[in-house]
Amino acid sequence: MSAALTTADISRALTRISHEILERNSGSSQLTILGIPTRGADIAYRLASIIESIEGVPVEVGTLDITLHRDDLRIRAPRPLMETSIPAAGVEGRTVILVDDVLFSGRTIRSALDALGEIGRPERVQLAVLVDRGHRELPIRADFVGKNLPTAKSESVKVRLVERDGIDEVLIEGESA
Repeated sequence: MSAALTTADISRALTRISHEILERNSGSSQLTILGIPTRGADIAYRLASIIESIEGVPVEVGTLDITLHRDDLRIRAPRPLMETSIPAAGVEGRTVILVDDVLFSGRTIRSALDALGEIGRPERVQLAVLVDRGHRELPIRADFVGKNLPTAKSESVKVRLVERDGIDEVLIEGESA
């Protein structure tokens, strides 16, 4: 099994996404970046760091726990609550960039939108993902995508990040149909 994305691929993708975010939003002054724990949060902090290095000013960044908004709470084993950390500027009237590692069915993002709605009312919400693997069940699409990786439903996409796993790579596991 070889890596679908290497360390260099991930670095290039995040740099490109950062530039695309800045271009689409005319800079970073109204941005709040919120990562979905766990790896989406790690990616959010990386994007904020890259944007800060480009713009020369700090970027509002935090995390958004979606656990209590998931639609599979009754059918899956209980999971611990993760941290929600909203930056001082908040979300009211700002452009919120939701960040996740993999976009699959769209259900995680729907949960994130529900959780975000409880915090405040952003001017707009945009979605950035490292990997879009297809197989949507809800009408949700990413505004910023690192890499489209077509997969079979029987396969899984594993994102490993240096912050948690000691290495940056994306793997496709399982059998393709």
